[in-house]
Amino acid sequence: MLMKNFEHFDKLLDTTGLFCPEPVMMLHSTFKDIKAGEVVKVLATDPSTTRDIPKFCLFLGHELVERLEDGNQYQYLIRKGG
Repeated sequence: MLMKNFEHFDKLLDTTGLFCPEPVMMLHSTFKDIKAGEVVKVLATDPSTTRDIPKFCLFLGHELVERLEDGNQYQYLIRKGG
């Protein structure tokens, strides 16, 4: 079941089928192309993203708005920091 927040985002990044470190590398590249305050929805299947994406946000000053695990799929909403 999707949470309501997952319907509101500015950009979708689908990393389904990719493994560490590709999802975070793609996320880093995506964040270079968006403005502060915009929200990226990330789709992933690599369980290491449950560790790597929160650390990405913490170290780079972005906000992990919400995350959802549904079976083997992981979804994240991340707001770019200023």
